[in-house]
Amino acid sequence: MANSFDLTSLLRENIRKLIPYSSARDEFNGEASVLLDANENAYGSPLDQDYNRYPDPLQHQLKLKLSSIKGVPARNIFLGNGSDEAIDILFRAFCRPGIDHVILVPPTYGMYEVSANINDVAIKKVNLTTDFQLDLAGIAEAIDTHTRIIFLCSPNNPTGNSLHREDVETILANFNGLVVIDEAYINYSRQKTFIQELTEYSNLVVLQTLSKAWGLAGLRLGMAFASEEIIEVFNKIKPPYNINQATQELALKALDKVAIVNAWIKEAVDERDKLAKKVLTLSFVQHVYPSDANFILVKTTEPRQLYEYLVDQSIIVRDRSKVALCEGCLRITVGTPTENEVLVEALAKYVQPDYSA
Repeated sequence: MANSFDLTSLLRENIRKLIPYSSARDEFNGEASVLLDANENAYGSPLDQDYNRYPDPLQHQLKLKLSSIKGVPARNIFLGNGSDEAIDILFRAFCRPGIDHVILVPPTYGMYEVSANINDVAIKKVNLTTDFQLDLAGIAEAIDTHTRIIFLCSPNNPTGNSLHREDVETILANFNGLVVIDEAYINYSRQKTFIQELTEYSNLVVLQTLSKAWGLAGLRLGMAFASEEIIEVFNKIKPPYNINQATQELALKALDKVAIVNAWIKEAVDERDKLAKKVLTLSFVQHVYPSDANFILVKTTEPRQLYEYLVDQSIIVRDRSKVALCEGCLRITVGTPTENEVLVEALAKYVQPDYSA
C-alpha cells in the first residue's frame, strides 16, 4: 500500500489544540540593550560569564552552525536535552496513552521502551532476524490503525551493524505513521545518513547526537531532523529554555573543530578493527559481530563471569547477554589505544572456570 502520511491526523487532539507557552524571548527579534521583560537578575551572576539571562529558546546560532555542517535548513532541526528528550516528545505528541502503540525491533536502544512505558503507550516487538536485519514481513503484520511510530536504530545498539537501506526505505514508503531512525553512531559508519531523504519522506524523523563522535556526552545535546511541520510540533511541546546557555556556547565552539573530530573518528574505526581481531583470538570468544559503531559486540562462552572478572580489573564493559538475540554477548566500547591494550592484556590473563572439577 502506498504511503498516505497525514501529520494532522497522527497528532493527538490535545496537541493540535495546544497553545504553547510564550517566553519573553519569543516575543521580540533582534538585539536589545535593556532587557526588562523576563524578571531576570539584572546584576549578573557570580560566575565569570554572565548567565543571569535566559538562553535563546530556539538556539538560532547553534542551528545555523549545524545547518552548514549537516546540509539541512535550520528550520528542519530540533535540539533537545539529549536525544531522549526528542524521543519523549514523539510519544507525547503522537501516541494516545492506552490507545496507540509503537513498534520496536529488538535488540535495540532501551530508551524507546522506557519512554513508551513512562507515557503509557503500548509496544509491539518484532525481533530482528538472526543477522540483525529487519523482519519486514513481521513488521507489516504488526502494523494496524493504532500504530503511530516505528523506531529503527542504524547503526544499531547493541549489535553495531547498519540496517539494510532498502529495507528502511520500504518501511518509509509504505507506513502511514512516523518512522524514526536513530543515527547516534552514524559518524562511524560507511552508510550515508537518512537526513538527505527528508524531502522525499514526510514521515521521516532522524535522530543524531553530539554525545558520541563529537565527544560531548556531558553537555546532553541531541538533534532531531524532520519536516518543518514536525519540527514545529517539537517546538510547541518542549520546555521554553530546554538548552541552557553554557551548552549552546560550548557546542558552538566544538562545532568549529570538525577536523579534530574527523581524526578521532578515523582512529576509533582503526582501533575498532584492531580490537575485534585481537579479541577474536581468545579461546573463550566465539564471535565478534561486524560493527559500524564505536563498539563491538562479542559473543563469549561465559559472559557474566568475564564481565565480573573485568570489573575486578577496574575495566567496565556492558553485559548484554540477557538481551534478545544477544545471548552470551558483551558490548565493548572502543577506547583509546592505551585503554584497548589494557583490556586485551586483561582478557589474555583471564582463566576460564574448570566446570569439570
